[in-house]
Amino acid sequence: MGVAVVVVIVALGVTVLVGVVRSAGTPTETVPLTGASTDAPALEPAEVYVHVSGAVRHPGLYVLDQGARVVDAIAAAGGYADGADGAAVNLARAVDDGEQLHVPMQGEDAGASGGGATGGSGVAGDGRVNLNTADAAALETLPRIGTALAERILAWRDENGRFTSVEDLLAVPGIGEKMLESLRDLVSV
Repeated sequence: MGVAVVVVIVALGVTVLVGVVRSAGTPTETVPLTGASTDAPALEPAEVYVHVSGAVRHPGLYVLDQGARVVDAIAAAGGYADGADGAAVNLARAVDDGEQLHVPMQGEDAGASGGGATGGSGVAGDGRVNLNTADAAALETLPRIGTALAERILAWRDENGRFTSVEDLLAVPGIGEKMLESLRDLVSV
């Protein structure tokens, strides 16, 4: 009986030793978290940073899960402050990384702060063209923006999502620093 126990223990030891030796010789592959080449798709971040400002209890920068909505950002900021115009905010809209979300006070022109309501064409109450909601006709009302450039702006928005700042226009082919400066006061995001 003692000999049988010793044989089983030795057999188990040999099996474990063989497994360790085999796994040590197995090649490993390192997978980068971001695409190593421009052909590889970039990974979506697991979280997004959203700057919540205006009529909320605790304005500030909040880290939310990817896929969060405006309602989540407002809740993270402690909810609406007294006098907030909740009807001016689309609670169901998904938030983007790096976005500034402004909650207006009642009576405040939501378009003036860059995050509020616009007309159906994408022109805010203050006359600025909202880059995230404007159609081609609204974009063409801007100086030096013709049909072709308006289409490139719309194509960039379709491919990349919302404009998070006016400076994002620099990524649109055909728009340089000089044109951006001429458009800066005429557009909003």
